[in-house]
Amino acid sequence: MKISDFRSDTVTKPTKEMYEAMVKAPVGDDVLGDDPTTKELEKLAADMTDFEACLFVPSGTMGNAIAVRVWAEEGTEVIVEEMSHLYNSETAHLAVISRVMPRPVKSNRGMIDPEDLRKSIRFQTEHRARTSLVCLENTHNYWGGKALPPEYLEEVSKVAKEHNLPVHLDGARIFNAAIFLKRDVKEFTKHVDSLMFCLSKGLSCPVGSMLCGSKDFIEKARRVRKMLGGGMRQVGVLAACGIYALRNMVSRLAEDHLNAKKLAEGLAEIPYFKINPDDVETNIVIVESERDPEEVCEKMREKGVLALPFGPGRIRFVTHKDVNEEDVERAIKVLKEMS
Repeated sequence: MKISDFRSDTVTKPTKEMYEAMVKAPVGDDVLGDDPTTKELEKLAADMTDFEACLFVPSGTMGNAIAVRVWAEEGTEVIVEEMSHLYNSETAHLAVISRVMPRPVKSNRGMIDPEDLRKSIRFQTEHRARTSLVCLENTHNYWGGKALPPEYLEEVSKVAKEHNLPVHLDGARIFNAAIFLKRDVKEFTKHVDSLMFCLSKGLSCPVGSMLCGSKDFIEKARRVRKMLGGGMRQVGVLAACGIYALRNMVSRLAEDHLNAKKLAEGLAEIPYFKINPDDVETNIVIVESERDPEEVCEKMREKGVLALPFGPGRIRFVTHKDVNEEDVERAIKVLKEMS
């Protein structure tokens, strides 16, 4: 039976060209600084994002954990959006690894009001921990792939700079935001002090994320990566995929956005679902379901369509290169038959 997998863009398989690049990649021990392919990837990522340096890390969660560890002194507070991935879905590394306290702030679809941010910043007293870092997410997973525009990031950055606070951007899907808003990714990154973006989601690499920042930041990050067990040896075989992805896979993300919009329009016709297709901006589609999400997803699975229960009364669908318009139509048909 054919499987149409909408659970996540992390299920994407490497392209034929990526496999070929892996075979041909020159390699060396990256921990010793000897892997030329990894160096090439890190330089390419730095050039594309306009940062001084980048670091190849095994996962987005590790990239975020490293960034927090570098920026935030133990015993301080880190401001996070209340539904952010970093706060909700990264196994409490803020507390366990960095030994900091998250301060969650409410938002409008992932966008913390700059005034609310200003009110949330704390100064150290005998009783309070001071704020040391501001973290944002773009696009925003929980809020259905919402793309935060550069102008918003600029507003947040101004507030942070007033208080000498760095801003870290969890940009796992930052290229989706750039494609949707038709802006160069550098227009986003110039307003933040560090960035993590994933290679293994819509860009379809098998493994890896990039952590970007100043040379000093990356030098410190490299040491934390080693501490967390993220130092890799002949990792050029994976970095080669990242090079191909950054050169060839970014513009095609627009196809995923079109398929997500078509999917949302079809799901809006399902009587037990609630969704406004106009809210769908990138490749994430979240519906509110009157029926139990676990039961709905299990019945879909029996028909070869996979989606993800996403909390009480919610189901998430994610489009990517390995699902096409035919898969979208199939998913809609299966759900209509379940009505």
